[in-house]
Amino acid sequence: MSTIARWCHAHRLAVVLLWLGLIVGLGAGAMSAGAAYTDSTDVPNTESSTALNLMSEGSSGASGDSGTIVWQTDGGSVTASSVEQPMDKALEQIADAPGVTSVTSPYTQQGAAQISEDGHTAYATVVFDKSGADLPKGQVEHVQDLASQARTSSVDVEFGGTAFGTGFSVSELSEIIGVGAALVVLLLMFRSVWAAALPILTGVAGVGTALFATMLLSHVVTLPDVTPTMGALIGLGVGIDYALFIVHRHRRGLMAGMSVAEASAKALNTSGRAVVFAGLTVVVALLGMLTLGVGILSGMAVGAAMTVVLTVGAAVTLLPAILGLLGHRVLGRRQRREVAAGRFTAPGEPKGRWARWSTLVQRRPKAMVVVSLVVMAAMALPGLSIRLGSADAGNDPTSSSSRQAYDMLADGFGPGFNGPLLLAAEAPDAQAQAHLADLADELKTVDGVASVTAVPMQRGQDVGVITVLPDSSPQSEQTTDLIEHLRNDVIPSAEQGSDLQVYVGGVTASNADFTSTLTAKIPMFLGLIVILGFVLLTLAFRSLLIPAIGAVMNLLTMGAAFGAIVLIFQHGFGSSLLGAGSAGPIEAVVPVLIVGVMFGLSMDYQVFLASRMHEEWTHTRDNRRSVRIGQADTALVIAVAATIMFCVFAAFAGGGVRLIAEFGVGLAVAVLLDAFVVRMMLVPALMHLAGKANWWLPRWLDRRLPHFSVEGDSSSDHIDPPAPQAALAKEDAAATR
Repeated sequence: MSTIARWCHAHRLAVVLLWLGLIVGLGAGAMSAGAAYTDSTDVPNTESSTALNLMSEGSSGASGDSGTIVWQTDGGSVTASSVEQPMDKALEQIADAPGVTSVTSPYTQQGAAQISEDGHTAYATVVFDKSGADLPKGQVEHVQDLASQARTSSVDVEFGGTAFGTGFSVSELSEIIGVGAALVVLLLMFRSVWAAALPILTGVAGVGTALFATMLLSHVVTLPDVTPTMGALIGLGVGIDYALFIVHRHRRGLMAGMSVAEASAKALNTSGRAVVFAGLTVVVALLGMLTLGVGILSGMAVGAAMTVVLTVGAAVTLLPAILGLLGHRVLGRRQRREVAAGRFTAPGEPKGRWARWSTLVQRRPKAMVVVSLVVMAAMALPGLSIRLGSADAGNDPTSSSSRQAYDMLADGFGPGFNGPLLLAAEAPDAQAQAHLADLADELKTVDGVASVTAVPMQRGQDVGVITVLPDSSPQSEQTTDLIEHLRNDVIPSAEQGSDLQVYVGGVTASNADFTSTLTAKIPMFLGLIVILGFVLLTLAFRSLLIPAIGAVMNLLTMGAAFGAIVLIFQHGFGSSLLGAGSAGPIEAVVPVLIVGVMFGLSMDYQVFLASRMHEEWTHTRDNRRSVRIGQADTALVIAVAATIMFCVFAAFAGGGVRLIAEFGVGLAVAVLLDAFVVRMMLVPALMHLAGKANWWLPRWLDRRLPHFSVEGDSSSDHIDPPAPQAALAKEDAAATR
């Protein structure tokens, strides 16, 4: 790593220009090609996907996204002339609007059922000729403008459905707030504008490059539309932190009397090694999601992993180059004066509040273990009641048009109207069709079914569709139970004695299958993550107990994250304040994402903490001193790094997108507890109690394991340079050329 640092320092201007060229080149290509993200959550080899394929084969043609225009009167009927005439005129204009292929109006014979029984609510279905990212936003907004013209003080018009959805877009304000808060924290730590700006600059460079690369990659690999937001959330957090570790070590070298080149080389050969190791663990954990075989998660994993790789690349190449350009200006004015006067800061016993805290942990390890375990258990307790599922428009903020349209349809047509079940049937002969007709009649008597509509099969047609409206909302447990009851009991009974094959599909069934698939695979993924963490830490620290402690600590941290999101989003304590709507189930992808990402992040802190302890143990063989010095020496940078990540994650949590909010809250809480409770209390307390057993490894295993150093050789951070004032002036002059 020191070789890379010296090369980047020697060619610092070229390295900066190469990074600028990379960003500009990728940006130009991405802007030219655009993005090809998808919003599909379909899981192959499930019953709902089979139903979808069957209905697609039986369809006369493909269409794009569809949306629903809903209107409701405050007392009169939607068929009154004062309501019907303006709405009918608006729907005629919408039918002729660019991009619209069809409009089904409730004022026609075909759409007569689209008026509620009480006559107060009606809806029209609009089908566009494109879907997803290909559907121009302007065309959708034009349709909304035309429909909104019919809105009056007594008639409310709202919009729901895929076409009118907002998608996974988080306001740029979230990123600005997160980065701004991180900058304030760095200024308080470094007391230098340049030193504070460097981690921000490096993190933004890595994330910006990754976002452009992800846009281009979306044309080759299937990536969900949430990928860029997830990449920015993860990349900004880890990118700023990784640069922080290196800048902190570089400044220590300068204040110890090293030249800029030597300080940069030392920083990269110590903290830089740890950054690469930590980054690789995050990447491996993210790519571990590929083993789940779920398309949307695989896409997120690939995009996020690429972002982490580029942020690590920026930290170990771009950062040393900029450090070389800045020279001693990364130090505060007082620190520069001390270095110029030859008053260097030699390594020694840590001092200050963190040193005093580490001494307290050493003196009261049992009390620290009890207190920290109580805190983590209390946070994790709500997670035991987690209910995975898929939130719908009923969880959107009450002020949103999608939520109001959802409520209007539920009031007028029943709660199950927003999530109909579509039963696709293969009925190849008359006997099978007769069984299908019997099934349609039987479904009307099933508990939990509000209504049943069977589309008549035409001559020569062998695919039939039955629409079942539950009497419960799409996200409720009763609807999920109904799906299972139909699949396991009702439908198999109807199929007996014929060639009839019926599959339960529709968006609600697809979401249920997605949740079921992920839930079944989470234990395997969690076990893989725990084993991976144990192996990596065993290789890094030549110990069995430290990896075991690390694995258990990871589980505690993840449990606390689950508890936080259940409390806020499932039970509704504060979700509306975040703009994430009302209480509902936790998105099924969130626990998997938190497990993958938090494993890598908690490994970061464990590596930086334990590597300093291991370094001291190698020199002194005194466990109590090693744990105390290691904790005191790394506490400040870990605390600042965790605070920065908390700011970034918390800022994204308030972006108004439920999935991102759940992920942001989970990571924000987990990072804060992991750094301040687990790494600053629980881990060192347990290591004090364990004594020399922390560093035990069987000799036969030690001989077989490969040897490598996570944080290089940091035995000396001090040299005696000649003529400090002259050397400082010479280096600063060279840096400005």
